[in-house]
Amino acid sequence: MTTATPPPVAPAGDHHDLAIVLFAVIVLVTLAITLWVGRRGSAAEDFYAGGRDFTPLQNGFALSGDYLSAASFLGVAGLIALYGYDGVLYSIGFLVAWLVVLMLVAELVRNAGRYTLADVLALRLRRRKVRAAAGGASVVVTLLYLVAQMVGAGSLVALLLGTNSGEARTWTIVAVGGLMIVYVTVGGMRATTWIQIVKAFLLIAGSVLLTVLLMVRFHGDVAELMRQAAQHSGAGQRYLEPGLKYGKTVTSRIDFFSLGLALVLGTAGLPHILSRFYTVPTARAARRSTMWAIGLVGGFYLMAIALGLGATALVGSAEVRHANAAGNTAVPLLALVLGGGNGSTGGVVLFALISAIAFATILAVVAGLTLASSAAFAHDIWAGAWRDRPRRRRRRAAVPAARAGRGDVGERQEVWVARIAAVGIGAVAIALSLFAQQLNVAFLVGLAFAVAASANLPVLLYTLFWRRFTARGAVWSVYGGLVPAIVLVTFSPVVSGSKVALFPGVDFHWFPLENPGLISIPLGFLAGWIGTLTSPEPADPDRYAELEVRALTGAGAA
Repeated sequence: MTTATPPPVAPAGDHHDLAIVLFAVIVLVTLAITLWVGRRGSAAEDFYAGGRDFTPLQNGFALSGDYLSAASFLGVAGLIALYGYDGVLYSIGFLVAWLVVLMLVAELVRNAGRYTLADVLALRLRRRKVRAAAGGASVVVTLLYLVAQMVGAGSLVALLLGTNSGEARTWTIVAVGGLMIVYVTVGGMRATTWIQIVKAFLLIAGSVLLTVLLMVRFHGDVAELMRQAAQHSGAGQRYLEPGLKYGKTVTSRIDFFSLGLALVLGTAGLPHILSRFYTVPTARAARRSTMWAIGLVGGFYLMAIALGLGATALVGSAEVRHANAAGNTAVPLLALVLGGGNGSTGGVVLFALISAIAFATILAVVAGLTLASSAAFAHDIWAGAWRDRPRRRRRRAAVPAARAGRGDVGERQEVWVARIAAVGIGAVAIALSLFAQQLNVAFLVGLAFAVAASANLPVLLYTLFWRRFTARGAVWSVYGGLVPAIVLVTFSPVVSGSKVALFPGVDFHWFPLENPGLISIPLGFLAGWIGTLTSPEPADPDRYAELEVRALTGAGAA
């Protein structure tokens, strides 16, 4: 019978130097990709959409790379290690969400938009307020997602250095923030996509390696793996049953339903996922990209379930919680045991390799998120809402045709604003991450999904499918989902009133749920409906017809 082998928090002695070397190699490789690709184009289409010349397979890997974040590799496995069945529900929600993307938005968004979610809305609802609202919501969603990734980076490097000090986590977060700013400002979408492709390959390969070693350890007996996990979970058979985390009270069960709703609906509203559909040349390529992503993501989450169970069986829930209270370091600790344990060459090498892959995962995802948020600010808020659009169109008309391929003056200004915005957004993300270091990264991503499903998904679906939808309805839909989501999170146990809250020493919460999706998502749809019904101006049927033709056929698409 296989027994748990509790390791120390990190490999002892100088062995962690190997992991640091691998970290450095990954940073140098990604920087080299960024510098090489960043010289190939400076037009808006290159910066925002990578030239639209990626194949479905390449974009499928990039989509899975964008989606399989620290929440997937570190957070989900950690939740399974701590809470068993209830942790598995995260992986199911993350995977099912892709069916919504495939069926409802992938092809339509590719045909109807140009660079961002707001472009889809602006094709039909040509109002600056609509662009400003959609752009602002996109920035908020990506900021929440960024915080989750950078918290994961802090946990990982703290484990590597064998310390729980806040100083190590702080400097890690600052370093990751600096790197993501470089990736975006220098390389744009093309460099970010290639980084995502490399990262996705490494992540899936590393997961396959760990899963194979785990199955060999248990001689392919999944039932024995589950029995050992229950035995070393500290909860016995309850580990394999619903309710260890979300079934203790009625409130926790409602909270779980709210979380599931956010996970399933949130992906279709994530700005950095939607922007990926613009990197391929056609809607058919966007659909095929999504199918590749579903296969890669589905395979990964099956392995994540096995790795979470393996961490409990071989490391033990108590040791996982001791290394990191939120469970974010379960997978590296499992790698150490599978490689032979602390002090063994195999254990140290595997620990270092998996830690480096996890670090690459974080670097790649934060680059994609920063690009999406800077694009939303520059393209939607600055260029679409603040700048004088009629004057800009006259300037663009005066640009000689020979220069059009390189981007006109207005586009170059827009790209520079996006680069500056990346610096500002990176700084804000760093500051927010310093307050959230004790939270599980998968849980933090769940909040981002809730905001995306509340603010972005209702307005996107209404725009694509409701003929009577108006500009007032769009603005009300965005703010009607965004504001309640932010307010409810602010006054929830996530921020105050519990030991693991952002501010554990105070208690001003009145909303009992940790995830606001159950309330804020319906409010987003309701606000859009009420705004449309009370709008003084009716919807323009010609603009809806134009959107419908382009979305369904691709005629006139960028």
